[in-house]
Formats: sequence, C-alpha cells, structure tokens
Amino acid sequence: MNKLVMNFLVTEGYVEAAEKFRLESGTEPDIDLATITDRMAVKKAVQSGNVEDAIEKVNDLNPEILDTNPQLFFHLQQQRLIELIRNGKVEEALEFAQEELAPRGEENQGFLEELERTVALLAFEDVTNCPVGDLLDISQRLKTASEVNAAILTSQSHEKDPKLPSLLKMLIWAQNQLDEKATYPRINDLSTAALEDPAV
Repeated sequence: MNKLVMNFLVTEGYVEAAEKFRLESGTEPDIDLATITDRMAVKKAVQSGNVEDAIEKVNDLNPEILDTNPQLFFHLQQQRLIELIRNGKVEEALEFAQEELAPRGEENQGFLEELERTVALLAFEDVTNCPVGDLLDISQRLKTASEVNAAILTSQSHEKDPKLPSLLKMLIWAQNQLDEKATYPRINDLSTAALEDPAV
C-alpha cells in the first residue's frame, strides 16, 4: 500500500509530501525526487501560459522528448499560438502560425485540422460566443500541461498515470459486477476502506 501511495505522490508531483512520506514510511520512490521539481516547473510554466519557457525547460531536462514526440511539440506550439491570440498579438500570432505551425500541418492532416481550429479564434472579436472559444479556456492549458507531464514521466521510465486511482476504479467495477451475483462484505466508503456486512 505504501508503494501505491508513493507512486501517486511522485506521479502527481507532490515533492514535499513524497519526501515526508519517504521519511515516515521508509518507502523509497522509484525516481529521484529532485526530478519532480523540474517536471513541476515545466507543468507550471505551461499552466501559466509561458510556453516558450516550458519548451526550454523540457529541452534542458531531455532534448529527445520533443524530438521524438512531434504531437507533443505541435501541441506546445499550438498552445503558444493560443497564448499569442489570448494576449491580442494578432500579427505575431499569424506570423507564428504561418512559419512554425503551417509546415507541420502540411505533413499531418490531424495537425492541420487543429491549426485551422486554433486560427479560427482570430475570426471572432468576441471569443466568448466563438465555437472554438474552449481553446482559450484554462482547461486547454491543463490538457497541454498534462500531456507534457506524461511525456516527461515516460522519458524517465516512470508510469504516466498513478496506479492508485486505477485500482480504486477497478475495485468499484469489481464490486458492481459482484453485486449482480452475490452478497459479500463490500467497501462503501473508499476513504476508510471499511468492509460493511451485506444487508440481510
């Protein structure tokens, strides 16, 4: 159980909690905790809209990450374009789209569709009523940050998703399957994990 908790803390980037948990439980993380700080700095840069800084930090960590993952690099560049549009830098955004993203769109139909969707933001004065306005939402930054985080974890030979939430989902699924076939002591409150006797 301690390894599952440590896996969650490391994957989600809770450095201080992972360090305290390591000291209290004696459970060693499977990666150097210092790398978590670097990974979280990249994630924070993307979440705050500072994509150029994030790209630089990723390259400092491991230049192969962006070289071997064209989709991630495109998404970071797309996020950079979104930030230019968000800041009202229309001319700069158009130039950036034309020079950096258009060539990638020519190579990949999926990239071209995403680029067209992003550039469509420029056609609307009021992006709140724009059909692609969701690109300016904070959730787009979070999505890109998550993708970068997963790529960094993979490059460090670590799982990109924590195991604990998946195990809890499997537990709920298994209990739902069993509910149809048998009565058994079940866990109704995942926070306490107390087994409850079936109702008679």
